[in-house]
Amino acid sequence: MIVWTSVVTDTRVLREATTLVAAGHVVHIIGKDVPADFVPPAGLTVEGATGTSTLKRAAGSAVRVGPSRTLSPPVRLARWALLPNHVAASHRAWVKQARVLARRATFDVVHAHDFTALPLAAELAVEAGVPYVYDTHEYWYGRSRSGRPAPLRRRIDRRSERQLGGRAAAVITVGDGVADQLHADFGWDVTVVRNTFPAPVPELSAVSAAPTGLVYAGRIGEHRDLETVAAATPAIAPLRVTIVGPADPTFLAGFRSESMDVLEALPVAEVTELLRSQGLALVAHDGRSVNHRLAMPNKLFHAVHAGVPVVAVATEELARIVRRYGIGTVYEPGDVDSLVAAVREAARHYPELVAAVRAAGPELSWASDATRLVGIYTAMKFPSRNRTSVPAGLEGQV
Repeated sequence: MIVWTSVVTDTRVLREATTLVAAGHVVHIIGKDVPADFVPPAGLTVEGATGTSTLKRAAGSAVRVGPSRTLSPPVRLARWALLPNHVAASHRAWVKQARVLARRATFDVVHAHDFTALPLAAELAVEAGVPYVYDTHEYWYGRSRSGRPAPLRRRIDRRSERQLGGRAAAVITVGDGVADQLHADFGWDVTVVRNTFPAPVPELSAVSAAPTGLVYAGRIGEHRDLETVAAATPAIAPLRVTIVGPADPTFLAGFRSESMDVLEALPVAEVTELLRSQGLALVAHDGRSVNHRLAMPNKLFHAVHAGVPVVAVATEELARIVRRYGIGTVYEPGDVDSLVAAVREAARHYPELVAAVRAAGPELSWASDATRLVGIYTAMKFPSRNRTSVPAGLEGQV
């Protein structure tokens, strides 16, 4: 598997990898800036290529993050203008090192997580004469992008995705909305493997009788509607808002976060306990991009795993699931009054919402998605069943 993340907090990558290990496969993950002290789940090996990362320390060593010095307008403008160049240079450096690491191993298939890994995965698969899988975690062409517009780069990426994704042995994505859009764009047959979590252990799924706060667990940066959340916090007191995850330092420098708790990334189990202790999960983004309108965030399924209701942005796919199962309330992105009303409604109907989450748990958990993932690999034609190995020096992790 190849992925341009640190792997540490990437629940989709780790869950898919451990599922394939349980099905009898040997899985080696090449990520980005993997902390030296990261211990992967049993049965996996993980190593990282170097690149610029916002994850400065290993997950689990989280501390409160205070507001940063506000950047001057010229500095903010320079960062906005140069960001695409910086990202591209960081990605090129990572690809170069990841290619070297991958060539140390033998393998029967390459699994590319997102478009950032797809060209390298296709290259390695062609070299080795093996198939590759394209696992897109979002509608890549329709993403929100930070920094100055780069329309030429977008067109090049679009053409590359069409060509390389069309040659993949299988294409996987996170929800029906993205799958339908990819089929409409490219004519692909796409398998949906959602970002679900394992079903909660019943004795661990107890939550408070009433919510004490809301938890947003995810990327802290632009396009997450966190400005609306910050503006709404005084009106939803005494409920407290906690946001936790890897942060964009430029965004955080100008973000007014005094009314909420801001924490660095935590391990999944600790986020689960935080959700249970506060009682409500916040699933927020600005809803402006096509990708956001089609998205099925793992925050939703993490809340189901924790046994807590959600207050979610009312975009197409997300609102459909929340309303279908009655597992929370929805608000209009960018609308402070709508968010406040949704939080208050969730608090008023909390016992009913908790019961709905528990009832939906079996259907919105990993078991069915794991079956789809394993089925893809079961049906795949491998050139050899005895070639997979991990790089020398990493065998002890298996």
